[in-house]
Amino acid sequence: MALRSSGILLHPTSLPGRFGIGDLGPAAFRFADFLARAGQHLWQTLPLNPTRAEGGHSPYYSPSTFAGDPLLISPEILYRQGFLTRAECSGFTDLPPGRIDFTTVDTLKEQLLARACERLLGSRFRPMLDAFDKRQRAWLDDYALFTVLHRHFKTASWCDWPEALRDRDKSALAEAADHFAPAIAHQKALQFFFFEQWRQLRTYCRRQRIQLLGDMPIYVPLHSADAWAHPECFKLGPLGRPTHVSGVPPDYFSDTGQLWGHPVYDWERMRADGFRWWLTRIQWHAALYDLFRIDHFRGLVAYWEVEAGAPTALNGQWRPAPAERLLALAARRLGRLPVIAEDLGIIDAAVREVMRHWDLPGMRVLQFAFGDDFPDGAFLPHHHVRNCVVYTGTHDNNTVAGWFRNEADAAQKRRLFDYLGHKVDIANVCWEMIRLAMQSVADTVIIPFQDLLGLGEEARINHPARADGNWRWRLTEQQMAAAPAERLAHITKTFGRSTP
Repeated sequence: MALRSSGILLHPTSLPGRFGIGDLGPAAFRFADFLARAGQHLWQTLPLNPTRAEGGHSPYYSPSTFAGDPLLISPEILYRQGFLTRAECSGFTDLPPGRIDFTTVDTLKEQLLARACERLLGSRFRPMLDAFDKRQRAWLDDYALFTVLHRHFKTASWCDWPEALRDRDKSALAEAADHFAPAIAHQKALQFFFFEQWRQLRTYCRRQRIQLLGDMPIYVPLHSADAWAHPECFKLGPLGRPTHVSGVPPDYFSDTGQLWGHPVYDWERMRADGFRWWLTRIQWHAALYDLFRIDHFRGLVAYWEVEAGAPTALNGQWRPAPAERLLALAARRLGRLPVIAEDLGIIDAAVREVMRHWDLPGMRVLQFAFGDDFPDGAFLPHHHVRNCVVYTGTHDNNTVAGWFRNEADAAQKRRLFDYLGHKVDIANVCWEMIRLAMQSVADTVIIPFQDLLGLGEEARINHPARADGNWRWRLTEQQMAAAPAERLAHITKTFGRSTP
């Protein structure tokens, strides 16, 4: 990571475009151009993995930690390559701008991509697909078969599949792979398209001196290719169902904690094979991005475990996890750890020591800086350290304007005014917070794109602990065109963050 750099947080699904959801196509390249004009050298995304309606289309609740999201595949690029026709790409005109209608987009895009996959499988590019299949076989075979079986059985979990498939009997797996071969080939073609488009975008960003900062959720859901293919990595009962699940105790977002419901890891059993699955996962993310954030990093040091079936996360307990050993093995493979540790919430001395030992930057969120611990809180700029990443807010926060209007009380606003040395209002609070972030001693600053535009709560992308209505916000073409590149470039240069 470059010293005194800055960048923007924007998930590709939030980009504008005529297909109902942002993708890796022309708007993504235009956004990279914007970053370059604005003197930014980091583009932070949320996880790029597939999402499901059952998980509210959360990128943190994916059926695979390795696969890419087919909804991010650009039909425009496929049209340019000859895999789609102009007429086939014309059925998206009635989709609303500024918001993702996942139900409609899922249906329309699945039909469109099916045609592209069929053409790929019969094209001169087939050898490239076969080579991709061979390179990625360690995860791709399991993911493709899992996805096809999920569609076939239509159950809530692989635990409800026929026993032989649930327990991964080799002959049953081989029979299913043969029976569903065309559908499996389709899933592999989708992944080929995704990773080719990601490779092209990443190459373009490198030419613009932009690093891609990804995100790795610490957990995977039970109904995932990962848990099905590697049940030994999780605390599961004899029928595959979790005995304990993930969450966090009461915190800023919830009085009863957050019950996430993922199966928790069986670290002792994973220790026996040298944490192979976890190390493969870390290597994958290090290859996919220039840097990546580990969401809920403290769960690698100690994690909150809740008995399966509990109504809330309130009565869980802390369990130790082998962060030091895992990171040591990862560093041995990678040479360095291109990791940012999400260290929000309940962070103790043990977590801080692991971060210090491995020189991992943590996070500072300015929206948290003006609470009752003022002026002693660690989120205030005068307490920042160089090795951290400063955010005005994250994907789990309101926008700055939404926070100022709807969440900050009179005392918080007074502390903000005292800190700035003058009063601000809704019209200028976003750029005052951006200025605070940019002038911090911290090496890195990340600004959510909504805050550049001063957008309110309507542009919030996620409400933690709310199951529905998240991940739907999108930029309009007009908003993207109005992004203040020159103003951002000026403040970035002023505080010495424009040279990577």
